[in-house]
Amino acid sequence: IVGAVFVCIAVAIIVGFSLRMRKVRRECAAYERSFWKVRNLASLQGDEESGEVASGRVALAGIEEWQRAVSVAGFSVNGARERIGVALDGAVAEEAESLGARLTFLATTGAVAPFVGLFGTVWGIMNSFFQIGQQQNSSLAVVAPGISEALFATALGLFAAIPAVIAYNRFSKNVDQFEGRLQRFADRFHALVSSRLEQR
Repeated sequence: IVGAVFVCIAVAIIVGFSLRMRKVRRECAAYERSFWKVRNLASLQGDEESGEVASGRVALAGIEEWQRAVSVAGFSVNGARERIGVALDGAVAEEAESLGARLTFLATTGAVAPFVGLFGTVWGIMNSFFQIGQQQNSSLAVVAPGISEALFATALGLFAAIPAVIAYNRFSKNVDQFEGRLQRFADRFHALVSSRLEQR
């Protein structure tokens, strides 16, 4: 039963994460295309779409810090630029952490499921020996049910572990690539804001 639960949850996470990753990439690509056409960055603060897209939340973090910086009389351009960079980096890290939050279950499944299967194997073999001792008979009819349970438990553990490990490695790479994409967007945004700060 435990093995079947691991399999069901792992499959649900794999399918769900694949769909979510595809959606996030599509939304960020569309948002970034429209973002670079905007001239008044402050207008994005009231935009609902910005708060619903990962790239938008990163941009909002930078815009909010930029607004705080320029609202102070005689602000330091270098100091403002540094604070904006910190805000952007923090937002990028937060988005990556949020996206990869469920991947830890896949890593746990990949590590634990084989041992769950092994436990089922041991239990099935113990049951076979118990039946032999109880019936004083070592025929195939007595041993087969316990052995079949043991083999099924082993197969179930591997069936949960192997896809979980493969999916975890693939999705971890996807999250890293997405974080890199967000970081490049943040760097371009930081360069844009820095140039505007220098013009003030």
